[in-house]
Amino acid sequence: MRVPFFKEIRIGAYLIRQKLSGRKRYPLVLMLEPLFRCNLACVGCGKIDYPDPILNQRLSVKECLDAVDECGAPMVAIPGGEPLIHKDIGEIVKGIVARRKFVSLCTNALLLEKKLHLFEPSPYLFFSVHLDGLKEHHDKSVSQDGVFERAVAAIKAAKAKGFTVNVNATIFDGHKAQDVAAFLDFCQELDVGVSISPGYAYERAPDQEHFLGRRKTKELFRDVFALGRGKKWNFMHSGLFLDFLAGNQSFHCTPWGMPTRNIFGWQKPCYLLGEGYTKSFKELMETTDWDSYGTGRYEKCANCMAHCGYEPTAANVALTKPLTALRIALRGLRTQGPMAPEIPLDNQRPAEYVFSQHVEQELEQIRKPKTQPKQLTAAQ
Repeated sequence: MRVPFFKEIRIGAYLIRQKLSGRKRYPLVLMLEPLFRCNLACVGCGKIDYPDPILNQRLSVKECLDAVDECGAPMVAIPGGEPLIHKDIGEIVKGIVARRKFVSLCTNALLLEKKLHLFEPSPYLFFSVHLDGLKEHHDKSVSQDGVFERAVAAIKAAKAKGFTVNVNATIFDGHKAQDVAAFLDFCQELDVGVSISPGYAYERAPDQEHFLGRRKTKELFRDVFALGRGKKWNFMHSGLFLDFLAGNQSFHCTPWGMPTRNIFGWQKPCYLLGEGYTKSFKELMETTDWDSYGTGRYEKCANCMAHCGYEPTAANVALTKPLTALRIALRGLRTQGPMAPEIPLDNQRPAEYVFSQHVEQELEQIRKPKTQPKQLTAAQ
């Protein structure tokens, strides 16, 4: 459960400042999506099911850096799509690092070796390479053979040039605990940190059959953590988040902890769920009905246990209940015994399917002429 000490101190100081200032809601990580286009078509992805006019859109360098300044979070994650497709990704990352913000550049690594010259090693920059398990699992999840081997080669190349590299793994139904444990052993040998999270059931993902429910998620992670007892797997998560995955914490999500800025605007309410967009971060924070989202409140959130909703919750609990966090750090994760009470779903509101509506609205904006023709006056 090792997070770089320098990063941990900086983010911890930020959290304390927010608490002392009395802010009820504040961002921890900005999810900055400069594009949706990708060079893979993963079966569990809900980010690439858009018409070409939308997939061809990009946030400019200025739009990206303005979002970083507007949000103020100490860390910026750059997912996609595939960010390395963006022609200005080097300038975007350079501008964020210059602001002394931590950058996690998420990539499938197919272009990483080719694009390494665009970046400079920095304590503020981390490459987060997408690996959903060992070769068989990963290549199946991305629907293309050979991707695992190319990603591992790119990881080694980046590390050889002095870059910090982590991997991020999304776990689906069908992963056996032994397979996940073997993958974590491999990552330990590769000397990379691991972010790990159950997949979220995007409403337009091609494969809807293999997303984990909450009970299955907890049982799987308990089995994985039991297999890892005594090993030194390097998770890039807090102990409290991992304890939540093991079913020992009854957390509600904190969707504002990782706000999203993409080509549509600021996304309501979170990175995983697009139910509306605002033009500014301030408008996002002030107009979103936060209490109407989350497990037990909204049908689409029923099975979500993803890190982007619950890692901010864990960070907040670490401040308010430091003894709980210390106990987990000293004793490790409990993998047996009763689980924490589950959040009841009796009063959740039904899902609203608004994806197509947002797509049409964006297409309408794209089709509008960029400049209006000058109107002639009567004198002219």
